[in-house]
Amino acid sequence: APTLVFDEIDTGVGGAVADAIGQRLARLSKRVQVLSVTHAPQVAARAATHFLISKSGGKDRVATGIAEMDRAARQEEIARMLAGAVITDEARAAAERLLRENTAAA
Repeated sequence: APTLVFDEIDTGVGGAVADAIGQRLARLSKRVQVLSVTHAPQVAARAATHFLISKSGGKDRVATGIAEMDRAARQEEIARMLAGAVITDEARAAAERLLRENTAAA
């Protein structure tokens, strides 16, 4: 099957629009493979598989890492996306709700 890559197509949109984008990407993924780079928790929560992409290094050399996340790591990352630097219990609960709702919808 073909693979479609979307790089931050949800930049600059709010929660409702990000959710609509996530719904459309999930529907599209039923027909083709979808790889989406996102900072929107509404989009990330709809993924069948979630990878964390990280960068490290200095000005002369940058290394990029990628790691598949399990359910617990996904919840923590989505909570971070929702809350920022300080992850609260409320953000964790919201992340769990997003994952649960989107798993049920799949």
